[in-house]
Amino acid sequence: MYRKSSISIREWIEKSNKALLVTGARQTGKTWLIRDEIKKSGYNKFEINFIDQPDMVSYLNAKISAEEFLIRLKMIMPEECKVHETVVFFDEIQKCPEIVTKIKFLVDEGSFKYAMSGSLLGVELKGIASAPVGYLTVLKMYPMDFEEFMIANNVSNATLDMLKERFEMCIPIDDFIHQRLLTMFFIYLIVGGMPDAVKTYIETKDIREVDKVQCDIVALYKEDFSQYELEDKKLKLKSIYDIIPAELNKQNKKFIFTMLNKELKFDRYENSFLWLKDAGVALPVYNVELPAIPLLASKSSNTFRLFSSDIGLLTSAYPAETKIELINKNGEVNNGAHFENAIAQQLLANGFEPYYYKKKNIGEIDFIIEMSGKVVPIEVKSGKNYKSHKALDNLMNIPEYHVEKAYVFSIGNIEKKDNITYLPIYLCYLLKEKKLEKMIIDLDLSGL
Repeated sequence: MYRKSSISIREWIEKSNKALLVTGARQTGKTWLIRDEIKKSGYNKFEINFIDQPDMVSYLNAKISAEEFLIRLKMIMPEECKVHETVVFFDEIQKCPEIVTKIKFLVDEGSFKYAMSGSLLGVELKGIASAPVGYLTVLKMYPMDFEEFMIANNVSNATLDMLKERFEMCIPIDDFIHQRLLTMFFIYLIVGGMPDAVKTYIETKDIREVDKVQCDIVALYKEDFSQYELEDKKLKLKSIYDIIPAELNKQNKKFIFTMLNKELKFDRYENSFLWLKDAGVALPVYNVELPAIPLLASKSSNTFRLFSSDIGLLTSAYPAETKIELINKNGEVNNGAHFENAIAQQLLANGFEPYYYKKKNIGEIDFIIEMSGKVVPIEVKSGKNYKSHKALDNLMNIPEYHVEKAYVFSIGNIEKKDNITYLPIYLCYLLKEKKLEKMIIDLDLSGL
């Protein structure tokens, strides 16, 4: 299946002299994509999986020098893995994270190209004392977004080009296509972006089979939780993860710690929240006290909304009735939690750091991002009355905030009214920061 990250991996193989580290949550397709791109490149591949080959952990252990590491590596490589023609792929390196500290030497030595991947890298690599800055290209993979989901379901390039053009020019989409894509998006809310779940849906069209795949992925996540030696820590991680759907369904979506335990405060759970975030399992969206650049400056570290890293895994936690309502696109049902989760994960995948804003005399803004050096509020509406957004109006009417534009994602078509652009929820993948073109500055220093 097509993944946008394949372009980055291909460019790394063809052009980069650095090592590659692919991070991301379990089951996002990291291993498959690396293998696939190496195969396409014509390079030989030598792969070590530190879970399937636990003896390699001790053979390539942390105590040996980088020079000895390379000698041992070459001793176990087959004849066809020639110098300058081979990519060495270390998979599941969370079992042997010290390899990262040896990358500088290996890159400088230059015999092979090195790719690394694994689960829980955001957690495990925090303990690495000396990360090889300047010697490592880091690529973070996310679940498949809606564009990738469309491509997997054989939506044509012509349609994708048309959607991009209509988005850029702010022209409504033909109603027939609009309704078809809405239907597909509601299915995406159930299936999500985990490649195995998407593959199962494409092959079977059976949501029950998709659910089985999703349950297996959640079980893997919880198995990771159980790796903690402290029983208290295990229970905290499981409690937080299990309560995400219920928290998102509340009118006040701020994560309330008393839902876990009436006596608990944030600092008792802070490390567990950070673990889930670093593992790529959960996505916290923090509150900002002021909608002004830089948003990070007014971030409230203990006030946040917690989303699932994948909309499909979130939906799998709800009853079967919820999925039926989504399939039927029942407008009477509040799908706000699903819509907002989909937007949160898409914003993150597109390189934004999403926040939310809430103030008594204004109301609550679902998301606030920095875009082109400006504060841009985003509202997400799941119902038909999507042009009613009192909080957004209040915010934009305060001159000192200098909010020049806003977006509303909903089931409606493309429309622009004053400074607000209304977009179909399925076009969320197109909201991106504009890339800078080449900026060539030629200085005349002849007189110095």
